[in-house]
Amino acid sequence: MREILRVCVYCASSRQADPEYAEAAGRLGRSLAREGATVVYGGAAIGSMRSLADGALAEGGRVIGVLPRFMYDMELAHPGLSELVLVDDLHERKRKMIDEVDAVVALPGGSGTYEELLEAITWKRLGLFLNPIVIVNQGGFYDALLQQFQRAVDGRFMDGRHLDMWTSVADVAEVVEAIKLAPDWSEEARQFAAP
Repeated sequence: MREILRVCVYCASSRQADPEYAEAAGRLGRSLAREGATVVYGGAAIGSMRSLADGALAEGGRVIGVLPRFMYDMELAHPGLSELVLVDDLHERKRKMIDEVDAVVALPGGSGTYEELLEAITWKRLGLFLNPIVIVNQGGFYDALLQQFQRAVDGRFMDGRHLDMWTSVADVAEVVEAIKLAPDWSEEARQFAAP
């Protein structure tokens, strides 16, 4: 089983979402901290993002936030992080978040979370990111997206092997094990990702 030292988590900033999502984010933060993993996330102090960071910090974990300067100027930064990395824009933020992590985890979220998740999957498809991707399908949140991926395979827009690029779990309690047991992926994926 693989070692987990650093995990990138994509999650929501919404304050209006059902509190169960923020509660789950806090549980994930605590779980990753107990595993000894550094949490890398978007750096904000609102919504599930805050709960994730607070959960990890409460367990003595290390949390790195990556925040664009314009969001910092809007006073969105979490004040208690182990480290806050300020970047120029969203593109740099996504790159910094995924650099040198052992896994990516996507919690339920909105357009920003979708964008981050789909970019990570695209990088994996092209052999640019080789580590596990875990989609937390809490309450069936990602059912439609997972069905859409299957449609892409059925329509021959993706190879059936691409469905192994991620693992879907129903609850954050399953994330650590899913990372450890995720199938290996290699740069050879480029061979069947090519048109």
